[in-house]
Amino acid sequence: MEAVTVIIETPKGSGQKYDYDPKTGKIKLNKVMPLGLVFPFDFGFIPGTMGGDGDPLDVLVVSEVSAFAGCVMDCRIIGAFKVVQQERNGERMRNDRLIAVPEVSQRYAQVTALRNLSKTIVEQAIAFLPVTMSRRERNLVCWKS
Repeated sequence: MEAVTVIIETPKGSGQKYDYDPKTGKIKLNKVMPLGLVFPFDFGFIPGTMGGDGDPLDVLVVSEVSAFAGCVMDCRIIGAFKVVQQERNGERMRNDRLIAVPEVSQRYAQVTALRNLSKTIVEQAIAFLPVTMSRRERNLVCWKS
């Protein structure tokens, strides 16, 4: 699969969620996570794309290094979680999360599909799905890998 460009909004280990603000072209603080909760993976988006929620496609980047907010990296998509969420108004929409690894990764160099990751990493990603949702979203309705 051809590499895609991913822009990291929130780095692994962060206790804050950041979002790219297209109006200013800058990374903006969105919310502070509950005490002790941090992002287990780098979280970003693929510029120039649009998901079911109207935002660029979301990407969880599994890597041995932490990036920084605004970091641009070439990644290969290894899978996705199909996510249906329910808005506060009751409307349901798709808001999938792609899973990727950086092209320069040494630890995950041989990973080409989600099934190549350890069960623990996949379980951590699944458990973290509801946390990645923004304030306007209410409920994670279902997911499928």
